[in-house]
Amino acid sequence: MMLFGKISQQFCGLKKLPRSRDSRYFWGWLNAVFNKVDHERIRDVGPDRAASEWLLRCGAVVRYHGQERWQKDYNHLPTGPLDKYKIQAIDATDSCIMSIGFDHMEGLQHVEKIRLCKCHYIEDDCLERLSQLGNLQKSMLEMEIISCGNVTDKGIIALHHLRNLKYLFLSDLPGIKEKEKIVQAFKTSLPSLELKLDLK
Repeated sequence: MMLFGKISQQFCGLKKLPRSRDSRYFWGWLNAVFNKVDHERIRDVGPDRAASEWLLRCGAVVRYHGQERWQKDYNHLPTGPLDKYKIQAIDATDSCIMSIGFDHMEGLQHVEKIRLCKCHYIEDDCLERLSQLGNLQKSMLEMEIISCGNVTDKGIIALHHLRNLKYLFLSDLPGIKEKEKIVQAFKTSLPSLELKLDLK
C-alpha cells in the first residue's frame, strides 16, 4: 500500500508536458488518412455510400433522402441496394473533413444542404472545389458556414457557382474582411439568395 502511495505521489508531482508539435503532426496525418479518396471503393459501392463512409469516418453526419433521422454511426450505415440511400444533407460540425476528401462528393446528385461548423481544415480551396462540382451546382439549396477560421472572402465568393442556392448563413468567420463586397457579389449573381451574416 505504501509503495502505491509513493508511485501515485510521483505521478501527481509530474508537470503536465506541453503538447508537442509531433502530436499535432500525428493528428494532421491521421486526418489526412481519413480523408483519402479510394476511387475503387466509390466504383464498388457507389458515390453516396462511399461519401457516407468518408463523412462519418471524419466525424460528420448525413441524412438520406426521404428520412428524418441523421446517420451518425459508421458501424450502422444502412445496407441494401446501392441506389436506395441518397445523401440529402450533410452536417460536418466539428469534423476533420479537408480538401483532399472532397472528390468523394463528385458523384453526389441529391445533396441540398451542407453545414460546415468548426471545421478546422476547411479552407478556400474546399469551397472552390465544392462550388465547381456540377451535381452540387444543381442540387444545393442551403449552406451554413460557421466558425471556420481558414475561410476568407475568396472561398465565400466562389459559392456563387451554386446557382440554385436559396439560403446562405455565414457566422464567426474572421477571415472575411469585405462583407459589402460579398453582399454585392451575391446580389448580382444570385438575386433570390437569402444571405444572412453574423460577422464582425
